[in-house]
Amino acid sequence: MTYSTIVQRIMEIEHFKELTPIQSEILNMSNKTRDVIGISSTGSGKTHAFFMPIMEQIDPNKNEVQAVISTPTRELAYQLYERCKKLTDVLGMRVKLVTGGSEKKTSTLLPHIVIGTPGRMKDVFLQDKILRLDTAKVMVIDEADMTLEFGFLEDIDTILSHMNKKIQLMVFSATVPEALKPFLKKYLHDPYMIQIDEKENFQANVKHILVPCKHKTYSEKLLDILPAIQPYVCLIFANTNEEAEELAKVLRAHDYDLVEIHGSMESRERLKSIRLINAQKKSYIVATDIAARGIDLDGVTHVISCGFPKDLKYYIHRAGRTGRANRDGICIALYQDKDAKAIQTLSKEVKFHHEDVKKGQWVELKPYFPKKKPHQKDEFDEEIERIVHRKKQKVKPGYKKKQKQEIDRLKRKRKRQMIQKDIQRQKKERAKQKQREKANRS
Repeated sequence: MTYSTIVQRIMEIEHFKELTPIQSEILNMSNKTRDVIGISSTGSGKTHAFFMPIMEQIDPNKNEVQAVISTPTRELAYQLYERCKKLTDVLGMRVKLVTGGSEKKTSTLLPHIVIGTPGRMKDVFLQDKILRLDTAKVMVIDEADMTLEFGFLEDIDTILSHMNKKIQLMVFSATVPEALKPFLKKYLHDPYMIQIDEKENFQANVKHILVPCKHKTYSEKLLDILPAIQPYVCLIFANTNEEAEELAKVLRAHDYDLVEIHGSMESRERLKSIRLINAQKKSYIVATDIAARGIDLDGVTHVISCGFPKDLKYYIHRAGRTGRANRDGICIALYQDKDAKAIQTLSKEVKFHHEDVKKGQWVELKPYFPKKKPHQKDEFDEEIERIVHRKKQKVKPGYKKKQKQEIDRLKRKRKRQMIQKDIQRQKKERAKQKQREKANRS
């Protein structure tokens, strides 16, 4: 397939030998103005999947905003802006960053592309009225699930209500949660759905290693592991902001030069971290899943998971950070007994090697088998057991029948309780749905 001069020029600038599946699908759409929903994780090439078609449409001679790109955090906006500016400077286009704390003043020459956070773009467009966005022909909502999670979908809704009704929408997300669907239904018309199979992220060239923590903390185990690997870039994931802070503190105390990025940091600190990451000045990065979302990292040779996330899709995303461009990668998962279920689930898709570091050397362990927990009886089980094993002083006529009746009564009671809980759950879900619909209408 022959692509436009703009696409070919972008590929030259970025040294792309070929396009990724998501880039190819979008660029090969028969209807170039059709709405798009792209389901893919970081590393699929989705950023250029919307940069390329946008820049194909830009008329550099027009002094107006022609494309708007929304992203949920300042850090992601900054990174997108830096990558976009690299291209627009060569292609003779203009791009502007609009985030909290960014410069309000604008020159007589308007940007062709605006990249920003929902709240700040809403302010400059509708409140301060210093930058018209309603001239845009296309709008990208990047990391839509994260935008929803952070509560910024209402700002997007407000912006879109003042845009051209024929505007092309391109929505990119790692997942499509139920709460996002009403929004998509409201604004997208006959969207072209692109879903990159997440199983592709478990590359054959990535080795997955399970490492037991036993009686040690994650940070203590890390201190055993890190001297036994020689990473170019090592990405260390924690499940909470607090865990990330603790890991960074301990590693720094042992002279590891690292950068951390998580939700407990101030926005300015996170931006500084991103600049250091982009400049590739640090070999060790401690991060949480949300903070690292969307941040593109080159040269990651090792990924270390300190435990498993509640949503195992995030483990898939973590693993997908290494082994790119057909390079070998290593994904190390530190586990505790509580992680047995997560390991069993993931083992259906990925082959884990069970290993440990002893005296600075990697050693193989016996294949992983989770410890069986003793069956825990609930109140219902215990009550039935008391009825069945009740001491019988005298066996009266009809004893067995009465026993069965009593057990049946308990079962009916249990069923009623379950139904009542389900009704309450459904009521809560309906109430939440009404709130979302109300927000979408406003």
